[in-house]
Amino acid sequence: MNPVIVIPTYDEAAALPSLLDRVLAVTPEFDVVVVDDASPDGTGEIAAEFARRTPRVSVLHRAGKMGLGTAYRDGFRHAIARGAQVLIEMDADHSHNPKYLPALVRALDEGADVAIGSRYLDGVRVENWPFRRLLLSRFANYYVNRASGLPTSVVTDATSGFRAYKRPVLETIGLDAVSSNGYFFQIEMAYRAWRLGFVVREVPITFEEHYLTSSKISGAIVWEAVWRTPLLRLAPRRASRS
Repeated sequence: MNPVIVIPTYDEAAALPSLLDRVLAVTPEFDVVVVDDASPDGTGEIAAEFARRTPRVSVLHRAGKMGLGTAYRDGFRHAIARGAQVLIEMDADHSHNPKYLPALVRALDEGADVAIGSRYLDGVRVENWPFRRLLLSRFANYYVNRASGLPTSVVTDATSGFRAYKRPVLETIGLDAVSSNGYFFQIEMAYRAWRLGFVVREVPITFEEHYLTSSKISGAIVWEAVWRTPLLRLAPRRASRS
């Protein structure tokens, strides 16, 4: 299936080397695209050194910090141009354990079009989170489900950034049609896939907070998700699939 993992980075020098080592060891048949937004701490150079050592790693060096959504869109385009049939997204800070990568791809093999690593499927699985952050995350997902109409029977963790897509999902949605730049990207992609009739399944994961990098969530990112989520109901329905 030629899976390709897309990892956006900004100031991830402390975490990226060990993460890439873990990913390459756990998934010997997967490739990796690092999308670096001109990290001042040298993350891009670290990724480039991995790319020189192995053809399984490639790097997109962007001119500056342009947002999570654009990083994934650029990374997906790069991977698709290289023939990828499965596109996977994950964070660079070790919060997404590479051991779950085979399970995400296995869910696609078993009939899903999108597989989402869920922290909240059949319980709560997070490590090293203060209660306030857990409460915020739970409320955010509750808001997404209520405001957009995305059923909890389909997705309990729409804000999860650990997921896998079959290539036709991205081609049908159309990456140019997805305009979100922050963490709302995760919500929008999950909703559009479901609305277009693709099979979305969740895979239980444990989210592991390691504090290796600083939080990238800003007030503007939160506000984007708040006001844009109800507008998702205007997205094309299943009939738009061809």
